[in-house]
Amino acid sequence: MGSKDRIQRLKEHTRSNILQAALKIVKHNGWHALNMRRIAEDIDYTAPVIYEYFNGKDALVGELSANGFRKLAGAIGKAKNGHIAPVKQLEAMWLAYWNFAFTEKELYQAMFGVEVSCSAMKEGFAKTEQIPALFNKVIRELIGDSNATEDMISTKYFTLWSVVHGLIAINLINKGKSEEINQMVLHEAINNTIATITH
Repeated sequence: MGSKDRIQRLKEHTRSNILQAALKIVKHNGWHALNMRRIAEDIDYTAPVIYEYFNGKDALVGELSANGFRKLAGAIGKAKNGHIAPVKQLEAMWLAYWNFAFTEKELYQAMFGVEVSCSAMKEGFAKTEQIPALFNKVIRELIGDSNATEDMISTKYFTLWSVVHGLIAINLINKGKSEEINQMVLHEAINNTIATITH
């Protein structure tokens, strides 16, 4: 391996360490505790080293957000591939979305600005095209009408997304009534919207 390759790998490793340290701080202490000096202390770097990779907290949160969208798209794609029937695919995809929001709570907060006051959320949010594309493909199959417009498909997607994301946000900020009620609302929203597509 040449020296340039070694240097590049070292840079990628350092960048990854910084992001992992930032996420660890947030998981243990909340977003309010995250700052560049704290990250440097936690991984035994100097603050200037951190700034060589990220020019500030917003840039760092933006990268965490982008990573979150990539992970979420992967989870949704995996859920889709686990089923053949479009109805089952769509249901599994939204359940994967729901599960991601709580297993990767801090990333989800960064991705959608839930309890994170940071303009960097917009940078990550701009990278979400892959997620609606996955859903819209299945919705188009469910509609089964070659004349279905993009607006028709997007309306179905945004209807479901509004309910699912809204329910997630309520629970992340202020715990909802109960997990049983959450699941009832979630499944009712998914099933009702699927019913409007298939009938």
